[in-house]
Amino acid sequence: MEHTRNPRAMIDADAFSVRRTIHINAPVEKVWRTVTEPELVSQWFGSITLSGTGAGALGTIGWPGERRVPIRVETYNPPSEVSYRWCNEEDPLPETADEERSTVFAFTLEATSGGTQLTVVETGFERTGDPTQFMIDHRGGWDEELDKLVALLENSA
Repeated sequence: MEHTRNPRAMIDADAFSVRRTIHINAPVEKVWRTVTEPELVSQWFGSITLSGTGAGALGTIGWPGERRVPIRVETYNPPSEVSYRWCNEEDPLPETADEERSTVFAFTLEATSGGTQLTVVETGFERTGDPTQFMIDHRGGWDEELDKLVALLENSA
């Protein structure tokens, strides 16, 4: 997939985090729904199922040809911030997203003239078996997945 006009994700090795900020030509409310409602998240990110809504909702997320991993909504502050905890480690995969072997990715949304600024920050890579490789992999993932989000929202505007 081609990269949009938005800058690519950056790794902060000292903080064990990956960050990307993008601009989307769509209103905050539309972007919010697309990063929080499972049927919309599944159109640009992994296929996600959640039991319930808001903080504490549990579920799984997965991509075609890959196993599903546990995910939990950590924070839910409409329409400006939502965060998810998910497991990234190899076997054995826990049944729920636990603090010992998971990372947290947070979306922050801010209205701008002409659309929305979305920032994703994923933290907790120091808890993974290979922090450097996981950060590299997730940096590439956020570039690809958020480009899909921009294309979905801007092409449906």
